[in-house]
Amino acid sequence: MPGRKGLLAPQNNFLDTIATRFDGTHSNFVLGNSQAQGHPIVYCSDGFCELTGYARAQVMSKNCICKFLFGPLTSAEEIKKLETSVETKSELKSELQLYRKNGTMFWCLLDMVPIKNEKGEVVLFLVSHKDITFSRKHNAKTSRYGFRKGSHKGDDGTGNKYQRRRSRAVLYQLSGTFSRQTSAKSKLQLNKIKTFSGTNDIPEYKVQEIKRSRFILLHYSFTRICWDWLILLCTFYIAIMVPYNAAFIATSEGNNQRITLYFDVFVEMLFIIDIIFNFQTTYVNKSGQVIYQPKLIAFNYLRGWFVLDLLAAIPFDLLYAFQVDTGTLIHLLKGARLLRLARLLQKLDRYSQHSFVVLTLLMAMFTVLAHWLACVWYFLGREELLQHPANWTVGWLYQLAEKLDEPIVNKTNLPPISVSYVSALYFTCTSLTSVGFGNVSPNTTAEKIFSVIAMLIGALMHALVFGNVTAIIQRMYARRAIYQSKTRDLKDFFRAHHIPAPLKQRMQEYFQTTWSLNSGIDRQEVMKDFPVEMQGDIAMHMHREVLSLPIFENASQGCLKAIALMIKPMFCAPGEYIIHKGDVMTCIYFVINGSMEILKESMVVAILGKGDLFGTDVGYTDPIVKSNCEVKSLTYCDLLCIPLDGLHSILAMYPEMAEKFETDLVHDLTYILREGY
Repeated sequence: MPGRKGLLAPQNNFLDTIATRFDGTHSNFVLGNSQAQGHPIVYCSDGFCELTGYARAQVMSKNCICKFLFGPLTSAEEIKKLETSVETKSELKSELQLYRKNGTMFWCLLDMVPIKNEKGEVVLFLVSHKDITFSRKHNAKTSRYGFRKGSHKGDDGTGNKYQRRRSRAVLYQLSGTFSRQTSAKSKLQLNKIKTFSGTNDIPEYKVQEIKRSRFILLHYSFTRICWDWLILLCTFYIAIMVPYNAAFIATSEGNNQRITLYFDVFVEMLFIIDIIFNFQTTYVNKSGQVIYQPKLIAFNYLRGWFVLDLLAAIPFDLLYAFQVDTGTLIHLLKGARLLRLARLLQKLDRYSQHSFVVLTLLMAMFTVLAHWLACVWYFLGREELLQHPANWTVGWLYQLAEKLDEPIVNKTNLPPISVSYVSALYFTCTSLTSVGFGNVSPNTTAEKIFSVIAMLIGALMHALVFGNVTAIIQRMYARRAIYQSKTRDLKDFFRAHHIPAPLKQRMQEYFQTTWSLNSGIDRQEVMKDFPVEMQGDIAMHMHREVLSLPIFENASQGCLKAIALMIKPMFCAPGEYIIHKGDVMTCIYFVINGSMEILKESMVVAILGKGDLFGTDVGYTDPIVKSNCEVKSLTYCDLLCIPLDGLHSILAMYPEMAEKFETDLVHDLTYILREGY
């Protein structure tokens, strides 16, 4: 597929930012809605579920100060502080005794921080929990053995300042106070920071503006495209001049080698500048996101084309400027610049979107090949002449000098370089395209062997290129032709129906993303050629992530295959509504990537992330089930949809698992959207 701009719509990366910043530290936190009555929990982390023993579905919608964790030993004074902090929407640090689901007590270091939106309104509470039972017991033990309180690093007399500081580190990381490298699991970087509550900076819950340094170049910008074409021309120049200088200039006498010196140095400088630009140019990652972060851009370039670009940019020609005598060695070293052609192959996908450009590039490649063979032909003729006695009159260069009436005497007075090059290029072109005309002919054994090789290469060029140009274009660019055809149809649709710009961008992004995910391959069209049993195995492999959920653990192999065959993928851009209030519920949704929010009367009642399951339960009798909330995507999201009609049919065919499935589904659904639930 041709180079894409990538996904450019602004996103609300709040949930990804929280997940990224908590990674590597304790991740036991919940998010509570500060504007809804009762301040319900709208999101809880996996770490919080592991710490308390409660399932996520059991925690959602409960009060964000986690009253369900309170017990006999929980301090009434601390509870009062928590309630006051929630009412006044202020920050709080507290240590109190809480109880897990199994009834065991643990000491908890609790931090609660309000989170603002772009209007400055507090919309969420971030409440983190840290199990400090071990440190409390350790401090009590050291006190009994006579150690002075506060003797440990960070102790403030209560024995807990060090632990408190460790817990607070997570919240301070949200503001970048403590820097750390992004781990492999991190997905997105913090896009925007806002000061709040004096010393603490926390991310805002809002659609983030796309921020980039003014030194970062967009890979699809006009400036970058013009620069790429300039580098392409320089690459062709290198492909021509490096063999030419090695064969003709380095072996000649006089000052010929200085003719192109300044331009060669200029090209070297361009290649060095190109390396700098590549460290500052955005790229599109595998998921279609445009990457603006300099560190990620640099890492992507370093593990990609950096080594080849660096070898091609080494300024060997500066040795000439300092009058360093290197002979032919410098030209052998400059052969490394031909590695730049490998870089060219990567860009052909962008430059060859039209048949005319393809044919032009094929002709250019043929011309470069003929040029290389011409350089080898001249070098071979000259070496043959120098290695034989002075009275040797067999080589093609001697015959050329005789025809020019400028005979070679004592291996000197060779034909002019321009005449020799044109004659060599004429011979290689005739050898590649036919059997030659004999006016420039091989005479020695080495020359005849070279001519045979050139004719074989020419035959291969005819068979692979000139004889099958149409077939090559159709075979190599069949998928591209389909993509371009659909793109043209989409543009015609925009013009015919006067689609507004925002909707046009959404349609283009959806088309490009779905194409990049499946390369234009129709899954159903491919799978229909296989037996039904094999189709089930393929579908189970493709949707293994959702089929590994606990609700399917008791399902038989046949049941899993039936469910897998009806699962459908879905993609949505930031700001799109997946479900509106009052919509008929037709599917259960599983979040593969991205984050979304559930709104009820314009208030956030839940935030969903990767691995969450939402929709409706199946234990109802009404023929039509409607949604009581709205579901809106915050970022680019990949979803898997399980149709309810098909699910009911499968459960009817497998009654032995239906009852347990209905019970498990209620517990595993992160949020149930059914009206009246």
